[in-house]
Amino acid sequence: MLMKSLILSALAFVAITTATPAQAAIEIGKPAPEFTATDTNGKTHKLSDFKGKNVVLEWTNPGCPFVIKHYDVGNMQKLQEKYTAEGVIWLSINSSAAGKEGNMTPEESNKYITEQKSKETARIIDADGTIGKLYDAKTTPHMFVIDKDGNVAYMGAIDSDSSFKSEKIEGATNYVSAALDALLADKPVETTSTKPYGCSVKY
Repeated sequence: MLMKSLILSALAFVAITTATPAQAAIEIGKPAPEFTATDTNGKTHKLSDFKGKNVVLEWTNPGCPFVIKHYDVGNMQKLQEKYTAEGVIWLSINSSAAGKEGNMTPEESNKYITEQKSKETARIIDADGTIGKLYDAKTTPHMFVIDKDGNVAYMGAIDSDSSFKSEKIEGATNYVSAALDALLADKPVETTSTKPYGCSVKY
């Protein structure tokens, strides 16, 4: 009887511990999860090192039509150039696993950056999906804006048009731009969360 009780207690403990999530969900106004990563040039970046600056995390996959939508016409590059010039840190993160669409070596990534004239602060290869899963990144693009205090200020889609057609960009509301403009002006971000659209992250 005692043995049965001990077994049941052990099973209950396992059920409780396995049901507990590995991490808290990302929440607006709460600290962004810390991470350390190496960029395509071998430089290490720690998120907390950027405290005091606004940070953008852009999940990307060069083979995804929804990423191509923004890169082929220079839309993403214009955003990167505009806001990095204003002191924003822009980290592009590729979480495509080895053998999956979009996975690139550092050399291939740097060639792509040059060809696309991309203007991000750094590009991080997250092939094991550690950072992507930490942030529950679901799509490419999936955007996160982190404020100067290290808190999540916006997460979701890049804009209000969920098609893969570049001609739709002009008439769309750009949520990332709106969030950054608000933060740079020391104003509250109006739209803090939207549903991301794009290709699934290729974990």
